[in-house]
Amino acid sequence: MSLRKKLADSERLQSWVVSLLERRVRKAWRSSRWQRIGFEPMEDSLRAGEPVIVVLWHQRLMMSPYLFPTELGPIFTLTSAARAGRLAGQFQTRFGMETISMNSRERHVTMSRQILRKIKEGYSIGIAADGPRGPARVCSTVPLVWARSAQKRVFVVTFSADNVRALPTWDEMWVPRPRAKGVLLCEEWTTPVPRKMDAAQEEALRLDLENSLNALSDRADKMVRS
Repeated sequence: MSLRKKLADSERLQSWVVSLLERRVRKAWRSSRWQRIGFEPMEDSLRAGEPVIVVLWHQRLMMSPYLFPTELGPIFTLTSAARAGRLAGQFQTRFGMETISMNSRERHVTMSRQILRKIKEGYSIGIAADGPRGPARVCSTVPLVWARSAQKRVFVVTFSADNVRALPTWDEMWVPRPRAKGVLLCEEWTTPVPRKMDAAQEEALRLDLENSLNALSDRADKMVRS
């Protein structure tokens, strides 16, 4: 086993990395000037006891703890069973979220029942539309699968800041630096997702969601540059 793999599989190292990221994100949140725009419809739904589906790009995942109000309702996120996914899951649990690891060795039916049970219990679901391996900013069909199955409101969210560090990952994941100017945006994706659809309908919906995420992220980027 290579030294790199040994380190990557080390629980102690993973905990150190997660703690480092947590400290940096919390410091950036405390020391920066943030605008939070468009979250009222999501918050109203949560106050009414209705869970939602939250979708974002993997690149903007580091600010996910501030893109969902955990004080208004519980949420779980879908993560990969790979090392990077485990790190993401550990990071989010530090902020009061729960995670479900999508292990490819488990039966799809078993995982689906577990996820739908959580939603029925009042949990919202968070999904990185292009995760866990990309390509970056190419939406998968995963959000559509759960929008169709759960029939819950879907919200696209993002963040941007005028001072970020891009990590050496496949999507150049952003970590905001302290004392930045930042914005968090939320918008409901109102395109209906029918319970039954053919391949052409699914592709049209996938592109529609992808375009909505891109438009929201581009809008956020322009706001912090102005």
